[in-house]
Amino acid sequence: MMERAIVIGAGLAGCEAAWQLAWRGVPVTLHEMKPHAFTPAHHSAGFAELVCSNSLRSDQLTNAVGLLKEEMRQLGLKAADATRVPAGGALAVDREKFSDYVTQAVRSHPLIEVVLREADELPQTNAVIATGPLTSDKLAEKIAALPG
Repeated sequence: MMERAIVIGAGLAGCEAAWQLAWRGVPVTLHEMKPHAFTPAHHSAGFAELVCSNSLRSDQLTNAVGLLKEEMRQLGLKAADATRVPAGGALAVDREKFSDYVTQAVRSHPLIEVVLREADELPQTNAVIATGPLTSDKLAEKIAALPG
C-alpha cells in the first residue's frame, strides 16, 4: 500500500486534493477543524462550504475554470452538477446541497479517513495545507513561522 497522504482543511480545495489522491489509490487522512472550531465566515459543519458565492464561475471548456470542472467530473466527483442552480454560462450551486454532497462523497470514500479536530501543528511529513483564508489562528502562526 502507498504511503498515507495528509490533507489539512476540508474546504473545496482540501476535498478536491483528498479526492484526487484517493482516486489515484493513495490513502488520505483529511483533517478538518469543524465542527469543533469555526472562523467567523463558517456557518455549517459540512465540507466544501462556499462562504462567499455560490458561483463556481464559468462552465465553458474554453477556459481554465471550465476545464477544471470537467476534470473533476471525469474523476467522479460530480457535486456541482448534482446541485446546480440556473446561472447562465456560469456554474452555480445550492450551497447547502453542494456541501452535503461533497461531505457524503468524501466521508464515504474507502481511502479517505476524516479526522475532526483543529490542526495546530504542521505535519512533519509532506502534506497539502488547504486552509486558505479561513486558516485558524494557531495554524496560521505555524505557517507564518516557516523559513522563507
